[in-house]
Amino acid sequence: MNKRKILVTSALPYANGPIHLGHMVEYIQTDIWTRFQRLRGHTCYYVCADDAHGTPIMLRAQQEGIEPQELIDKSKGEHQADFADFNVAFDNYHSTHSTENRELSEAIYLAAKQGGHIMQKVIKQSYDPEANLFLPDRFIKGECPKCHATDQYGDNCDNCGATYATTEVINPYSVITGATPIEKDSEHYFFKLNDFDAFLKEWINSGSVQTEIANKMKEWLEDGLSDWDISRDAPYWGFKIPDTEDKYFYVWLDAPIGYLASFKNYCNKTDVDFDEFWKEDSSTEVHHFIGKDIAYFHTLFWPAVLKAAGYRLPTAVHCHGFLKVNGLKMSKSRGTFIQARVFLNHLPAEPLRYYYAAKLSNGVDDIDLNLADFQLRINSDLIGKVINIASRTASFITKKFNGQLSAELPDTALYQQFTNSSDAIADAYETRHYSKAMREIMTLADQANQYIHENQPWVLIKDDATKDQVQGICTQGVNMFRALMVYLKPVLPELAEKSEQFLNAGELNWGSVATPLLSTEINKFKPLMTRIEKDKIDAMLDENKQVLETLASQTSNTPVDDSPLKSDPISNTIDYDDFAKIDLRVVKIVKAAHVKGADKLLQLTLDLGGETRNVFAGIKSAYHPTDLEGKMTVMVANLAPRKMRFGVSEGMVLAAGPGGEDLFMLTPDKGALAGMRVK
Repeated sequence: MNKRKILVTSALPYANGPIHLGHMVEYIQTDIWTRFQRLRGHTCYYVCADDAHGTPIMLRAQQEGIEPQELIDKSKGEHQADFADFNVAFDNYHSTHSTENRELSEAIYLAAKQGGHIMQKVIKQSYDPEANLFLPDRFIKGECPKCHATDQYGDNCDNCGATYATTEVINPYSVITGATPIEKDSEHYFFKLNDFDAFLKEWINSGSVQTEIANKMKEWLEDGLSDWDISRDAPYWGFKIPDTEDKYFYVWLDAPIGYLASFKNYCNKTDVDFDEFWKEDSSTEVHHFIGKDIAYFHTLFWPAVLKAAGYRLPTAVHCHGFLKVNGLKMSKSRGTFIQARVFLNHLPAEPLRYYYAAKLSNGVDDIDLNLADFQLRINSDLIGKVINIASRTASFITKKFNGQLSAELPDTALYQQFTNSSDAIADAYETRHYSKAMREIMTLADQANQYIHENQPWVLIKDDATKDQVQGICTQGVNMFRALMVYLKPVLPELAEKSEQFLNAGELNWGSVATPLLSTEINKFKPLMTRIEKDKIDAMLDENKQVLETLASQTSNTPVDDSPLKSDPISNTIDYDDFAKIDLRVVKIVKAAHVKGADKLLQLTLDLGGETRNVFAGIKSAYHPTDLEGKMTVMVANLAPRKMRFGVSEGMVLAAGPGGEDLFMLTPDKGALAGMRVK
């Protein structure tokens, strides 16, 4: 296996608030990947930093009566503590308000300017006449100019995903004072993004970006790229643009440069060569992990800026979806906004790492933290399956055989199945399909438990004629547990470390599975993890509610509604009579097309055998229109028409799967006719 040199980054958390469980999806996802690479023997550096610039930080510091530097230092300390307690192992954690970032930002800007990619022009800016301040995008709210959703930020719409200028917002108001912004002229600096149109079209199709993200970016490219405003007016907390008096780099220019700056800071403290990773013809790898909401910046703006400055491009940009809690979007007013520290005050980190891993695919679909399911899955998978293997076998080895493992395995064929799974599990980790890896691992755990149950060492030990068999059976069990801990080590590093102490054979690596532990002494088994109890979850929810109510009172927000946050299972069953009302029909897809402005939808024209229906289906991540036309599928024919922004949807087609590319439409048996009822 060729040894790789890899640099990995996560998006930079903003130094203006606490880390929450939504953030942790990304950092856990990234940390698992970097730990896997190291476990395989590759050189892998993981760097990050606080995003420490912008008007919100300046205003927050003013409200607290402190300097911005004090605020960002405080946030950085809190963020690092949260990450450390979730076992997120950065090689370096820095700040964008640093010497390295200032120098790199200025150099990259000047290189782009020298290449003719910077221009100046006078534009109209939104200005708060009461605060006497040019308003940044996120300090303006109003109606989206594209889909007309209300209460949207001044730069992009959460409802339809459109981006726009603050001056385009309908019925805008200042978040600071509530005043209606006025327009004032100001000279700004722009990066000529359209200079890189051909390059970006080629790069988007290079395989460095997930298909669903690439398809979305192609829509932006088809609409034409606008010049990108990279300047902000004073007063502003950030880096001043060279050769100006009152213009500052927009935070989104210097924030991604913070990846380079954090790595530069690390290189300055070690013997690692910065240029080896960032020179234009580098043979090393750079991987960015980000949320789908900032894909536009990372797959269009960022590669263009790197290209303009003569740096290498990312090997890949890996986007993920958002976190929902009990099926609901994270919201402070709904109580579904759970801070990382509140969670850690009551529950251990590693169970959440496993739960996220069991949910994460390599697509951009959202995942759901269902607290009842969280409790059940952890207690079932980790306690009831994995740890149970060691607890049921190690005690016999310790008490009856002086901790000594047998000289051979009684079932080498079974253990070979554990060894043979290495490549499939490794491929799932490499491609970030963690849920698939967890399924493979739990299948092995089931096989191990079945072996122990069938051989019943607790029965054999009672009979002098069979007790010698127990050492081999339990040695087999200990080795199957050891193999599972190798495979789970990227997800559960703390549990793996405790297991290494128990196994008494050094540090586990990916190759450890190939050679079982035989004729060696293990240490006495100690409990490795405790069950998740409902009272701990409830206590966490109670504290979270109190924290959110305190925040709401400080900001005059609406009271927190904690009703969605219940750890009790919710029954979603229906009666047979309800199901019988559903009219399922076999239909033929006569036409399929992209829906402009929609991330997930395809428009389908369906033939029900003499009648046609128009249906919008959320299957764009898995299918291209040309894949579907002429095929048969199944639809709900008596669903009430639903008026959508794109038109009226007259039914629903059926599909199943975890989401993303792993989504499969129901296909009837060959010979089924359009219009046929499904019984």
